[in-house]
Amino acid sequence: MNVLLGIDGTDRAFDALERTIARVRETGDDLTVAVVESDVTDPEAVERRIRTMLDDVDIDAGIEQVEGHAGGALVELAEAGGFDRLVLDGGERTPTGKIRLDPTTEFVLLNAETSVTLAR
Repeated sequence: MNVLLGIDGTDRAFDALERTIARVRETGDDLTVAVVESDVTDPEAVERRIRTMLDDVDIDAGIEQVEGHAGGALVELAEAGGFDRLVLDGGERTPTGKIRLDPTTEFVLLNAETSVTLAR
């Protein structure tokens, strides 16, 4: 399976990366990590951290920087790249236990033709 993981540099996104790495190690899937723009993090620093995590477990994965609207860019990349699955962090829980999705995740879920997995 050809997997695309969208990451914005948040702790939740890096948790999703850890879960996805574990899955890739079990299945042998191909992984590409797409770093989306964020007001909170430096894309180059995020890419360095991703590379370190991948190198630590000896996984050869592509890393791409995507610009513009994060959700739209991920949907376009997933479709253009022929990915089988698009993975994103699974949001956070409200005090009542409901899942709260950020705007990027919501956009991807509503617009992607590619199967979407929320890593929780």
